Amino acid sequence: MPSPAEPDPRPLTGEPLAIDLLNTRWIDAAGRHDLLHSLEGTAVWLNTPLVREALDGTPVPADHDTRERLHQARAALDEAVANPAHPTPAAVTAVNDVLAHGRLRQVLHPDGPDAVVEVDAPAWLPAWAAIADFLRLLADRPERIRACGNSQCVLHFYDVSKNGTRRWCSMSGCGNRAKAQRHYARHRQD
Repeated sequence: MPSPAEPDPRPLTGEPLAIDLLNTRWIDAAGRHDLLHSLEGTAVWLNTPLVREALDGTPVPADHDTRERLHQARAALDEAVANPAHPTPAAVTAVNDVLAHGRLRQVLHPDGPDAVVEVDAPAWLPAWAAIADFLRLLADRPERIRACGNSQCVLHFYDVSKNGTRRWCSMSGCGNRAKAQRHYARHRQD
């Protein structure tokens, strides 16, 4: 099983798990990137603190099966984020196809009730967890699931700003580029 040799290279991290999986693809000055293109990149993603916490410390191999399940979940999320409040029938089917491979089982432990995630195979756990997290975001505030306002950017975010008006994946990246373009356009007109 590959282990991460490098730190996470993505420009935007720290989003909820579902959005973080979507953001395993990005574009920068060097071109298009896909962290899940390789097993090494898959290992990087699986070993981020966010993913380790979401999987409750359950080790998941960074193998071909896990990577394929993550690709399936990411494709389902791509369909669903196009219109999160009103998903298309294709998005509903894609999301439900991933969810069909896992479930929450209610259990009682000596110290109280708990819910345990059960999946068909360990390779399904991160994909299932990401889709389950997407359902949590939909139940909370679907209108806050957004694509970056920069048409050249493929990143997404969950807007947690107080007034819900965030437009950019990051103010230091796409936001500053937009401000610079507006400034340049204003001064060209003079």
